[in-house]
This record gives sequence, structure tokens and C-alpha cells, in this order.
Amino acid sequence: MQKLIRIEPSKCIGCKTCEMACSFKHTGEFAPSRARIVNEVFIDEAKFITVTCMQCDEPWCEKSCPKGAISKEMPSGVVLVDEGRCVGCRTCVSACPFGMIKYVPVLGKVEKCNLCGGDTPECVVFCPTQCLTIDEEDKPLRQKVLRFVNAMKDGQMEA
Repeated sequence: MQKLIRIEPSKCIGCKTCEMACSFKHTGEFAPSRARIVNEVFIDEAKFITVTCMQCDEPWCEKSCPKGAISKEMPSGVVLVDEGRCVGCRTCVSACPFGMIKYVPVLGKVEKCNLCGGDTPECVVFCPTQCLTIDEEDKPLRQKVLRFVNAMKDGQMEA
């Protein structure tokens, strides 16, 4: 069954520990700009929104890649980037509706959340409020999550 990082916005305190843990796991540095999860802090509204790859059922990034460097692995459902095939054209960056695939200039390639390769993702392990969890999900829940994310993206819903 497909795995997904679930986010409970009401528990998020905007500490950015998820970004630090992610960047350290993947780069060996505490560099939030290299994290594959984003914790956006809106000071004026006192809100925090955390977003990561939705591991889409039909990934737009995968469909858009001219080199076939992006694939959805089954049964986990994790969408992966093959660094050996990626040429850094950034077509996938433009295609992702959530902005969760990033071009990394120093590598000349793209990166995205890979759920830490099958382990419990570092962002989940180190989240101090447990607002992040990893879970196998079902289609009805996935549709609910996608509706919520789209509503948040369009500014139609309060967190």
C-alpha cells in the first residue's frame, strides 16, 4: 500500500526541525534550503504550514521528464529521481503543482522527498510535536488530503 507523510497542521509549532533533520539526512549539513520538506511560517497570522511531496498517484513530474529519470516505485508508491538519468532540465520542477521537486544548482540535478529510502523519514522521527507521521494510506483518505492541500493552496481554507 502507498506510503505518505501525514501532516497535522494544528500540532505544528513552526520549529523547522523537520527541515533540519531532512537536510542533515540527505546532505550531511543543517541547510533548510536543501530540505525536501518545507515548513512555511506566517508570522502575522501565527500559522505554520508544512508541505512535502504527495507521492502522487499519477505524478506530473514523472510524466513530464523527457529522460525517464522519475519513476513511481511499487508497492510503496514512492516517486524517485534517478540521478544518473537526470539532466537537470527542470521540466519536472515546472510540472509539480505543489512545488515539491527542487533543482539543486551545485548538483545540476533535481531532488525530492523519497521518504528516506524506506526507513521512517527523518522529519517524522525528529518532529517534537508529532505533527508528522508516516502511514500507509487508502484512496478515500488520499482524496481528502489532496482536497485539503488544494484548498490550502488556493487560500480557500483556514488551517
